[in-house]
Amino acid sequence: MTSPPPAPLSLKGRGGRLPFAVSSGLVLALALLACDRKPQPSPEPAPSASAALAPASTSVSASASAPASASASEAASAGPAPLLCPEGMVAIPPQPARRAFCIDAYEAHLVDKATGTRLSPYYPPHPRLAVRLAERWEQERQEAGSARARATPVPPLPAFQRSGEIEFMAVSKAGEIPNGYLSGHDAERACKNAGKRLCRHDEWLTACQGRQRRQFPYGESYQAGACNICRALHPAAVLHDDASRGHLDPRLNLVKEGNDPLLRPTGATKTCRSDWGEDQGLYDMNGNLDEWVEDEKGRFVGGFFSRWRKEGCRNSITAHPRGYFDYSTGVRCCLSDEG
Repeated sequence: MTSPPPAPLSLKGRGGRLPFAVSSGLVLALALLACDRKPQPSPEPAPSASAALAPASTSVSASASAPASASASEAASAGPAPLLCPEGMVAIPPQPARRAFCIDAYEAHLVDKATGTRLSPYYPPHPRLAVRLAERWEQERQEAGSARARATPVPPLPAFQRSGEIEFMAVSKAGEIPNGYLSGHDAERACKNAGKRLCRHDEWLTACQGRQRRQFPYGESYQAGACNICRALHPAAVLHDDASRGHLDPRLNLVKEGNDPLLRPTGATKTCRSDWGEDQGLYDMNGNLDEWVEDEKGRFVGGFFSRWRKEGCRNSITAHPRGYFDYSTGVRCCLSDEG
């Protein structure tokens, strides 16, 4: 415990100058006082908001974090911090030529970003276009197809989707009917509004193949029924007697094969799972809906329920520009610490 400092003295001599002896003693006293004080720690910097991607649900790390007592070299060799993924996404470990990233576990359904209200999965996410299609097919359904097809009603369009503009956002969740009728531009916007981005094709392919790098989510060779693809029915053939017609009909994704809908809820096909560890699976990457990926010329991948191509994860369509959409085009999003 230090002694209290002495009462202040007047040290000035003639002309206001300090005598030499006094000034020397003062310098020594001040030095001793300075040595007796304990240094105050500098404040810790506030943690960066970009230190983690979002509330953690899955993570990937090369090793455990270094202990506090480890040397600088040991800490440096501990590897990068884990990549934390938001809820509904799965972390894909780094590859030799690519960093780790997150990808949606399920195909996206869309909600209004401002309210969280679910958009109809049977219409494009633009109100004026959705209204035109609803009105058009309410009329045209009575003029084409079998009596049963003509009796199939057009799905209701929610009132809030009939006017104004909607900032729609992609959500990854099990048990939801994923949104079809998305163009490549819509898919990119939906991911961006969710704080994510379109997957690059190489990312999507890696994720689909799983840890074992297989051609199909479930194995090396095609298995009928393991994923929701190569279905016996085509919805346009059912409703229009022609598989090449009416691809903007809002009723297409309501068609069933017996009691089994052609478009299934996300995660319903349990065998169509790309394995990334216990409780870390990706569903429906082969079949259900085609999924837009990043490609300036336009590309969607994975196949949809009625496509007869047995290529598994390598299924890729580049015949349509990014502005194209129909009942079979959807999306799942990606995310990484580089954007």
